[in-house]
Amino acid sequence: MRFKRIDHVEIIPLDIENTISFYTEILGFTIRERVKVEVLQAMQGHTIEEVVYMTLGDTTIELIKVLDPTNTRPDPWGIGYRMIALEVDDMGESVEYLQDKGVAITFGPVTLGTAKRAEITDPNGLVLNFANGRYVARG
Repeated sequence: MRFKRIDHVEIIPLDIENTISFYTEILGFTIRERVKVEVLQAMQGHTIEEVVYMTLGDTTIELIKVLDPTNTRPDPWGIGYRMIALEVDDMGESVEYLQDKGVAITFGPVTLGTAKRAEITDPNGLVLNFANGRYVARG
């Protein structure tokens, strides 16, 4: 097959240090690589300053630090990025852990079939879904 898997997801944060702290200290990501960008300084009218690759299990998020990022809050039901989904073992334990860290649960937890699902937002307002088990909406 020509395409094997998603290599990474890119996020442009408003505050890269705050975003790194959230993903590493609260969600358990580790920094794989942090590079000051010298080659691609300008791309489509924005100045790229740094990229940070963070991993969780076998997934990677790339944070891209740009000079003066535009603050565009996505419509949660518009075309485009919706959310990142994280798998957890125990919903109750995960909710308690996040609340102890000062992270508000913005949706749920709700039960969907045999799974439970809830949502939080990262420091940039991006939605993160977390669920224990897989669920399929049936109608």
